[in-house]
Amino acid sequence: MTYIAGEYDVIVIGAGHAGCEAALASARMGCGTVVFVMNMDRIANLPCNPSIGGTGKGHLVREIDALGGQMAITADKALIQMKMLNTSKGPAVYSLRSQIDRGLYQKEMKLELEKQENLDIRQHEIVEILFDTDENQVKTVRGVVTNLGTVYYGKCVVICTGTYLKSRIIIGDVVYDGGPDGEFPAAKLSNCLLKAGLTLLRFKTGTPPRVNKRSIDFTQMEEQPGDDRIRPFSFDHDEMEIEQVPCWLTHTNENAHKIIRDNLHRSPLYSGVIEGKGPRYCPSIEDKVVKFPGRDRHHIFIEPMGKDTYEMYLAGLSSSLPEDVQIAVAKTVRGLEDVKFNRCGYAIEYDCFDPMQLKPTLEFKNVRGLFSAGQSNGSSGYEEAAAQGLVAGINCALKLQERQPFTIDRSEGYIGVLIDDLVTKGVSEPYRMMTSRAEYRLVLRQDNADMRLTETGWKIGLVSDKKYNAFCKKKELVEKEIARVMKTVIPPSEVVNEFLARHNSTPIISGMKLDDLIKRPELDYIMLKDLDPDRETLPYAVQEQVSISVKYEGYIKKQLIQVEQYKRLENRKIPESIDYKLIDGIRVEARDAMAKVRPASLGQASRISGVNPSDITVLQIYLEQTRRRPKVEEKQNDQEAE
Repeated sequence: MTYIAGEYDVIVIGAGHAGCEAALASARMGCGTVVFVMNMDRIANLPCNPSIGGTGKGHLVREIDALGGQMAITADKALIQMKMLNTSKGPAVYSLRSQIDRGLYQKEMKLELEKQENLDIRQHEIVEILFDTDENQVKTVRGVVTNLGTVYYGKCVVICTGTYLKSRIIIGDVVYDGGPDGEFPAAKLSNCLLKAGLTLLRFKTGTPPRVNKRSIDFTQMEEQPGDDRIRPFSFDHDEMEIEQVPCWLTHTNENAHKIIRDNLHRSPLYSGVIEGKGPRYCPSIEDKVVKFPGRDRHHIFIEPMGKDTYEMYLAGLSSSLPEDVQIAVAKTVRGLEDVKFNRCGYAIEYDCFDPMQLKPTLEFKNVRGLFSAGQSNGSSGYEEAAAQGLVAGINCALKLQERQPFTIDRSEGYIGVLIDDLVTKGVSEPYRMMTSRAEYRLVLRQDNADMRLTETGWKIGLVSDKKYNAFCKKKELVEKEIARVMKTVIPPSEVVNEFLARHNSTPIISGMKLDDLIKRPELDYIMLKDLDPDRETLPYAVQEQVSISVKYEGYIKKQLIQVEQYKRLENRKIPESIDYKLIDGIRVEARDAMAKVRPASLGQASRISGVNPSDITVLQIYLEQTRRRPKVEEKQNDQEAE
């Protein structure tokens, strides 16, 4: 007899980083939500490395926070070291990266889910998704079935299975079914999804060895401290003071590389055991040695798992080589000569979806109410997963509340770039966010994520009034200070010119506007405070916004013009019912590609692989003719009636 356990508005499958954000978002927006996890103690697990953020990824975390998500707040609570990356470059690519206490992060995120109203957590494997099919053979999600045969009905289901779908662990010639960190795989759900007509891909990723701190000689390594000024991820937090824990840097060497080359025949990457496609931007150590034969060494970062453990990651040494080879390689490395392994590295293969089956809302095109987020969409990384989970959770709630769907376009956020790349271009390998993927980097900075997205999050219903009011106050301070800077004149004086000389800047012989001084390459707003007696004491986050906005004013204006041009195409919507076969003049390749993706706008259509500008011109003319046709027919009907 089937046991029906209950009915929810939203069902979330998986409680990794995508599942946590999806479940919290839908529950906070008033939807009855249940999240299923195979092991309650693995909520928000971090198997690959104990860090949040990084180049491009830090932007995603700050955008999640600006919209009312959870990752940034929890990362700050578990923070043990913070760095701002790329500070030698321009502010467009500054990216926050934090080392976190892995156990504390999991504990805090689990607590956040447990105390959230409208949200239940259940430890079950989901083995089947139930569907209803109408007379037109269109499927609508109905609920899920657990491994115990229990049925839960739901109006929306979000798949956040990460790397668990039919996952198998590979270490040398040892292969077994398993999930990350010794967990069970989700073995049965893939078959149900295939029967539902969904397309699955096979990807792989890997993890580095974890070792005992007592067996490491840190005197032979280079210390990697955090920044003196700690800038938190969450806009809720001002500057933070913590006792930071160092990381350490060492390198592989030719002896290590020789051991790897001598054992390539035992590597599942090169013996054909691994079938899935791995991430290009996070390769295993054996992949690095093969693909970069001219390199005589590769970085290895020693990263602590937390404050209350002696276990440390050997980041940069990800591998699926046999355990004995991994240990032999590690022992050639300076400072690791006596290293003792706690866990060896491994590769994990798993099923995921072709994301081109998804709408920009992350709902499947051919199954109503079914959403997917995270690594199940072919992306990699905790941050990419959390961003997608947030968007999917928001859209579940909006769908059930019969409100307009939520999307972010490429000019509004890195989240928009991420999702647009996935659903428009698809993936041939695990997708990783990088600043180079964003066309409008100067206006999509990590420091102004709140200015871009907090009001949207508040209107949706995720950002609290308290957070929104704090944002409004900050925005007012920034705008007021920029206006003051623009009209402030610094008169010439001996003190002023001595200051400028100390900073290798040309002296002034007449009054100069403060903003013109700030725009000098060798100067900035914060540095010039001593020459600006009218300046009020402002929070550092406000000063940073003012400094960048003034210094790069001209470049920002140029990019905003580009954004407006982009939005013209993005705002030209394409009807869902359009039949591309009826459009003469579009090449067959482009017609097929657009029919598969079903782009929502001319802008999205222009980014599809295989579609060129001439195809877009033809499509634009067709849409304009279609738009005018009803008016012409209406006029003709009026004339006939007369």
